Amino acid sequence: MVLSRLQRYILLQALAASKRTMSRSGIARFYNDTTYRPKGKDLANIISRSLDRLITKELVVGFGHKTARKWYIESIKLTPKGRGVAKRLLGEQQALPLKIKIQKLKGKSTR
Repeated sequence: MVLSRLQRYILLQALAASKRTMSRSGIARFYNDTTYRPKGKDLANIISRSLDRLITKELVVGFGHKTARKWYIESIKLTPKGRGVAKRLLGEQQALPLKIKIQKLKGKSTR
């Protein structure tokens, strides 16, 4: 299962939350440490899409209210499946941000 960095952050923060539910404002802290912070409307759309996709994958349950057009998710709670994925994420080794340059060898055979 492929998860974005924001989705992994959401799962790990929800696992570490002292209460079982996590508010939407806690998710927006993901962008506090980045150099590029999306504007308000874009930030709300990014978080909403990530939460919707996590709900579709049955990793979290969303709580909020519904209007005639859409759902407004105010808080989330991990499902047992989501807890398992979050615990596996804690056990995985994090990737280092290294860039590897591959030099092409001209005229030399590689055997």
